[in-house]
Formats: sequence, C-alpha cells, structure tokens
Amino acid sequence: MATTLTGDEITRYQKDGVVAPITVMSVSDANELRRRLESAESSFPQIIGPEKRNNAHYVLACLDEIVHREEILDAVECLIGSDIVLTNTVLFIKEPNSLHHVTYHQDATYMGLEPQTSLTAWIALTESTRENGCVRVIRGSHRLDIQQHIDTFGEDNILTRGQQIEDVDEESALDIELEPGQMSLHHARTIHGSGPNKTSDRRIGIALQSFAHPSTRQVHGQDYALLVRGRDEHGNFTKGSRPNVEVDLANVAFRDRVNTRLSEILYAGAEKQREY
Repeated sequence: MATTLTGDEITRYQKDGVVAPITVMSVSDANELRRRLESAESSFPQIIGPEKRNNAHYVLACLDEIVHREEILDAVECLIGSDIVLTNTVLFIKEPNSLHHVTYHQDATYMGLEPQTSLTAWIALTESTRENGCVRVIRGSHRLDIQQHIDTFGEDNILTRGQQIEDVDEESALDIELEPGQMSLHHARTIHGSGPNKTSDRRIGIALQSFAHPSTRQVHGQDYALLVRGRDEHGNFTKGSRPNVEVDLANVAFRDRVNTRLSEILYAGAEKQREY
C-alpha cells in the first residue's frame, strides 16, 4: 500500500513544519509490533531497558521492519526525495501515570546535521492522546532560526540534556493525536514537546530521527546511518548494520558503539552529562 502524500499534505508540511496523521500500518500490525517489542523488553532488560532506547533498531527486528517500512518511506520521499538515509531512532515510552515529559525543543539544535532540512517520523504503536502525552508542535516554527535552549537535566525530562526553549508562544500549538499505526512527520527545526502520561496504559512511540538526503553532513565528526532508500553517492556516514534475527545479540556491541558516538554529538558543548 503506497502512502503518497497529497498536494495538500505537502503544502501543510511546508507551511506548518508538520503533517499528521498519516496511516502507515493497520492497528493489528501496530499491536503485533508492540507485542514483539515488549517481549524483547521482558526477556532482555539489560539490552532494551529504559537507558537503552536509542538505536534499538540495530538489535530488534521488529524495529528494523518499521525503519524500512515502505509506507513510511513513501511519505518521506514526497518531502526529501528518493535517496534517503536514517541516522538514528529513539523509543519514546511513557509508563502509566508517570511524570515523564518532553520540554519544547528543536531537533536540529543537537543533531549536528547540516543543512537543517532533515525530518523526524514519529510512529505510534499505542494511542497517542492529550491524556497520555502526545506530541505537541508549534506550527510554523520551522521557519525560525534555532532558538536558545537551556539545559535543565530535569529528572523527569526524557530528553538527553533536559533541554528546553523558554517562553514558547503556544498560540499556534497543535496536539498530534494518533491511533496505533499512524505517524507524524515534522521538520528538524519545528518546536515540539509533550506532556506526561496520565492514563493506566503505556504510551509507546518510536521516533525515526532523522531522515535526510545522503548529501547531509554531520558537523560534529563521523556519524552512522542506514541507507533506507535509493543511492548514496556521498559517503558522509558510516554504514549501519541490520539485525539478522528477532533479537540480534551479536549486534549489541555495534549498537553501543553507535550510541557512544551519538552521545558525543548530543552532548557537544554541554557542561555535564547524565549519569546512566
């Protein structure tokens, strides 16, 4: 099933810096992916625990399938072209009735990618609602320059540095509510965040962050990426390694090397790092 964006959806992305909802799989497919993910969490907590949610697609086949899902890539292609690399993924899981939240920020501030034309695909494996802390975006904010971010290292802040933009004008705020199997696409400079989960079920989403053209450069040194569609004639990234089995223990060391490099990028210029 092709997921070609309509002209109106492309215009909305260009105007607002976000487009949603986009259905990329059935609810039953999303439920099955959730089951496989939670089975891996239960069986291998030391590998897929709360501190190991970056780039789990290098270890888990269920997440690798999401990364390469044609419906997702079809929509991304409509916005950045047919040659596509993916640099990282993040599992954003909010436990029931938890205080975990994401403060307003712009992805481009810390990802180190130039030019700042990449985008994030956020895929819901559960419902994502106002009550359980769906993503909230500031429409049109992608047209702004990078705003000043303050590192808070807040205990309940899911972000690496607890980074936040202060005094965000929420007049243009939009809550991105999604059903399981739907996604949103947002620009690297779009200001966004999310609140806590006030419900009795987990809120599970995976951010594919970032999709970019292979000509994109990492300004903080070498980075890893997967070529997920088309050709890479630039060689700006070290090639990623896909899992060969449901939980590929042989790939854990590679995933850890990728995350060490990612940590160096995300913490560039920070006065300290979180103690994990």
